[in-house]
Amino acid sequence: MTLNIEAREAIRDVITAYAHAIDRRRWQMMQHLFHDDAEFAFGTLVGGWQSFVEQARAVIEPCIATQHQLGQTLFGFESGAVCHTETYMTAMHTVPSGHPATDLFPDKGETYSAVIAGRYVDRFELRGDEWRIAKRTGLYDWREFRVVDGIDLSNVPAEARGFHDERDPSTPAAARWLG
Repeated sequence: MTLNIEAREAIRDVITAYAHAIDRRRWQMMQHLFHDDAEFAFGTLVGGWQSFVEQARAVIEPCIATQHQLGQTLFGFESGAVCHTETYMTAMHTVPSGHPATDLFPDKGETYSAVIAGRYVDRFELRGDEWRIAKRTGLYDWREFRVVDGIDLSNVPAEARGFHDERDPSTPAAARWLG
């Protein structure tokens, strides 16, 4: 058995960059994470990766905040150029009243927290010298909707909050994906 640490880390970097791109609304990063012909399916979001980005923007942009936490990743190398992965994730969303995607986040008439726990089941392919996602299937394991106090961060000083643009302190860490 050969362990390819470089390939694992390159793949893990793509998975991590995906969570960052969603949470910081850095949609331009997606072109570096998916192969041009990549397929995507997660609940009602289905299609090619470009279609996914359009659909995801309509779901994520109205949210006050999102945070995707990644857990363990299982790697199954099929060959030197194909790797199947399963990554556990928990995604938290602060959903405002009147959110337009009611099939995903029902309108509760007030701001609430939507927590989704699931997995990203991916097929990565090495093309040229880059590992990228060729197919992503998102699976729900459970979800929960809760009305909670203080979720909108209105009482937190601006300098202690994250941003969805270049003002976010994480920008230098994501610089190579933003080009």
